[in-house]
Amino acid sequence: MSDVKAIVGVLGPGESATPDDNEMAFELGRGIARNGWVLLTGGRNFGVMEAALKGARDVNGLTLAILPGDSDKEASENAIIRIATGMGSGRNVINALTSKVLVVVGMAAGTASEVSHALKAGRKVILLNQDEITVQFFKKIGGYKVMVANTVDESLTMIRDYLAVHVH
Repeated sequence: MSDVKAIVGVLGPGESATPDDNEMAFELGRGIARNGWVLLTGGRNFGVMEAALKGARDVNGLTLAILPGDSDKEASENAIIRIATGMGSGRNVINALTSKVLVVVGMAAGTASEVSHALKAGRKVILLNQDEITVQFFKKIGGYKVMVANTVDESLTMIRDYLAVHVH
């Protein structure tokens, strides 16, 4: 099983993503790809999803899109593997359970759902550049499974350290 690649999820808002969210997601996607991990997102062609996918593809990374609809027509052109679920927001469970570790950039209702599913399933979640209320809430429900990072580099170090111990 040494050929198995770790899947790292990047979660965040679509339409409501800020320019800062998108910039961090782009850099995070680049870093994930450079480390040889597979990038997973919700796969659509806007917001944090698009920015992370674009960053990973910019350095020839492998990208995985878990799409809400029954086709890949809303998929980012930067999504190499496209899984059409026909599940709408139900796909959030797939995003959470398929990722070994997840990084959250920005926040919206769908993102909060994904984080909750991830924590319930025992996944490690890194909150990147989140406000104190968001951090307190997810630490309250997720405890030690929630880590906090202020920068993309700090997030990548946390992912690397976690995967070194938890993925064989």
